[in-house]
Amino acid sequence: MRIKAVHIAMLAAMAGFSTIAGNAHAQGWPQKQITFIVPFAAGGGTDAFARPLAAQLDSQLGKRVIIENRAGAGGTVGASAAAKAAPDGYTFFMGAAHHAIAPSLYPNLDYDIEKDFIPVALISRPPQVVVVNPDKVQAKTLGEFIAFAKANPDKLSYGSAGAGTTHHLAGELFKILTQSKIQHVPYRGAGPAMQDLIAGHVPVVFDGLGSSAAPIRAGQLRALAIAAPKRVPAFPDIPTAAEAGLQNYEVATWYGLFAPKGTPADIIERMKKELKEALQTTAIKDAWERNGSDVPDVAGPEFGKMVSADVARWRKVVTEAGVKLD
Repeated sequence: MRIKAVHIAMLAAMAGFSTIAGNAHAQGWPQKQITFIVPFAAGGGTDAFARPLAAQLDSQLGKRVIIENRAGAGGTVGASAAAKAAPDGYTFFMGAAHHAIAPSLYPNLDYDIEKDFIPVALISRPPQVVVVNPDKVQAKTLGEFIAFAKANPDKLSYGSAGAGTTHHLAGELFKILTQSKIQHVPYRGAGPAMQDLIAGHVPVVFDGLGSSAAPIRAGQLRALAIAAPKRVPAFPDIPTAAEAGLQNYEVATWYGLFAPKGTPADIIERMKKELKEALQTTAIKDAWERNGSDVPDVAGPEFGKMVSADVARWRKVVTEAGVKLD
């Protein structure tokens, strides 16, 4: 009985020490620079949300939060690097809807978005938009563009942020719904795709509104339709695809923060708290509105369930559409 009592006392002491140690993580964190791995080239939709957020967290945490762009293979190169990062609370991953598509298109991924990461919080969710270079595409409306594409099979090309991204799937869904043939040109992120669209090297991109917002306002691009059920308040003159004559064309992307599996739970909770505070600041709300996104309140397990549902949804779309990597 005495041995059992001592054993119980030891367990209780260990549990108490574990709790104290756990709380110490959050109390002493952060003690150094934090890195957000962004798996696309600079200047894309992920950057449009990651950089303002990092700047806001700089202020709140009193430590630098830097962006590390690691592009390639539809965002999977950066995701792979993030999955292998030390789970010490100093490396986080800015994932996107693209990472819910990747498991259906890349059979040999060396990470699992559902098992190798801890979902921290959803950051933003802008809709996709059909944007064209006005010097290369004469169409002023979505209907005119569809008519031209159908009358000229394979003469148009569309850029994307990479094979297997929402840009790619949005383009393939557009082709299915309109029975048109448009060639796919994958880039290493939405930023490079936007640069080539503005320069006229590709005539159209099915982009996330986050990276298209500024060039649309500047008149460098013409927006034909929003792939959403309702118009975006920041762009009231852009019709929805349904209003423009294309039914059932609704595609949105999302961006969210993940931590490598094994990151201390108390640090995860602290980051969730900081993110919630950051997303309610005027600076972030204004930036999100300019980029066509709402300010979501989805975190932890709820965010994880959303990711898993998206993985299943896109697997069905990829299978039914017969989408293959270029």
